Amino acid sequence: MPTEEVELPSKGLLYPEGSGLAKGVIEMKYMTAKEEDILTNQSYIKNGTALDRLMKSLIVSPIEYDELLIGDKNAIMVAARVLGYGSEYSFDYLGEKQTVDLSLLENKELDEDLFKDRNNNFPFTLPHSKNNITFKLLTGKDEKNIQRELDGLKKINKDNVPELTTRLKYIITSVEGKTEPKDIREFVDKYLLAKDSKALREYMKKIQPDVDLTFFPEGSDDRVNIPIGISFFWPEL
Repeated sequence: MPTEEVELPSKGLLYPEGSGLAKGVIEMKYMTAKEEDILTNQSYIKNGTALDRLMKSLIVSPIEYDELLIGDKNAIMVAARVLGYGSEYSFDYLGEKQTVDLSLLENKELDEDLFKDRNNNFPFTLPHSKNNITFKLLTGKDEKNIQRELDGLKKINKDNVPELTTRLKYIITSVEGKTEPKDIREFVDKYLLAKDSKALREYMKKIQPDVDLTFFPEGSDDRVNIPIGISFFWPEL
């Protein structure tokens, strides 16, 4: 079975030395009918696990899948699409058909000085309250825990699910040196200013390793996000 190496946007710099992800590349095989079975499994589609199951099936390298940073998972998702259905991706944008070559997408430029200690924990001073915090970049495991908590909150009140604050409670790892989850949750719920929350999210977006999922629409000089819709992995739909 032919395979391809996929470069991770993080270059492996945020994983422990002994991790299979520390090399910064993983090996993936081409999609077969077995993987198409995964993509068309109605139970997997319904419970939202189809794409994770697909990528796990395609990855050949011995890694802990849930350790993957979200940006690295995005790169693997794009590679899975290319290995399965080719690099040409067509979609509708503002009423016009657009086509991008996924094989030409590049990883965001990385400030390697920020990751030289292989420590997924970064300092940040909130610009308005001046509180000193630390935060981490989320992994697949974190996303699962967040979703599990949100699902529980939906059962209590389906009309009021605090997705943003729940996510921030997993992102922030300390506030003024306090690392207890109860202290972080109290800070997010009671004291985190909206302006500071926005500044933190913008800084995270700036430093987070990821694949550049943007393109230039025809006739435009501005880059916009590539819409990842159902046709990304289900082209016939």
